[in-house]
Amino acid sequence: MAQRPQGVVTRGTTNPNRLRRVDNWIVATCGDQLRAAADPLVVDLGYGATPVTAVELRARLAAGVRADVRLVGLEIDPARVVAAAPAADPPRLTFARGGFELAGLRPALVRSFNVLRQYDERDVAAAWRTMTAALAPGGLLVEGTCDELGRLGGWVLLDADGPRSLTLAARLSVLDTPATLAERLPKALIHRNVPGERVHDLIRALDDGWRAAAAYAPFGPRQRWMRTVAGLREAGWPLLDRPRRWRLGELTVPWSAVAPAAW
Repeated sequence: MAQRPQGVVTRGTTNPNRLRRVDNWIVATCGDQLRAAADPLVVDLGYGATPVTAVELRARLAAGVRADVRLVGLEIDPARVVAAAPAADPPRLTFARGGFELAGLRPALVRSFNVLRQYDERDVAAAWRTMTAALAPGGLLVEGTCDELGRLGGWVLLDADGPRSLTLAARLSVLDTPATLAERLPKALIHRNVPGERVHDLIRALDDGWRAAAAYAPFGPRQRWMRTVAGLREAGWPLLDRPRRWRLGELTVPWSAVAPAAW
């Protein structure tokens, strides 16, 4: 018997290339797990009113990880599943109705973006548990949010044991200050950007470092960002990524460095 879809219909706003930053990060960071998977099944949960970002994710994974990747786009709104049908390319790309239960699938990787942002914070932990419980052994979940054009974003990497890391990412050419990244924190953290919370300390440290690196501004925003992130590492923040990812406007820290005080 098919499982009842878990969740509610969201706004479904989407744009071409909106998720390019997280897609490229997935290729670089999660590629090894997907290459090692017995079944390279990927789920794009909540792809929205049009399937464009699901199509893009499948293409990027096929080009950058393994050509036999199969992607299933899941939407809780049946009308969106019908609307996506012309974009299907079975068995490599299909669309179906489903929610946090992942429609009974056992994927090696799940991307869920701009979905939980529209839920209450108290719903996040249960949704995470439902999704990670459905993963194949060794599977990964990438859950987060971004702005409408994909210029600012934040996402959490999870496995069956729970959250592992937080990544913040920005298009550096339009970044005025790292403080704006707070607007695109994942739902689990966006209301925790207040004094006394570790994610607030991170955002404040980034912003302070950005101001301290003002002398690098004439060399371009990338050099200023690189100096800012290097300063965080020098100050003792446990960064998980390396300068080649910083150059792309990214920053990744362990979940333990930003977990809410009452988590």
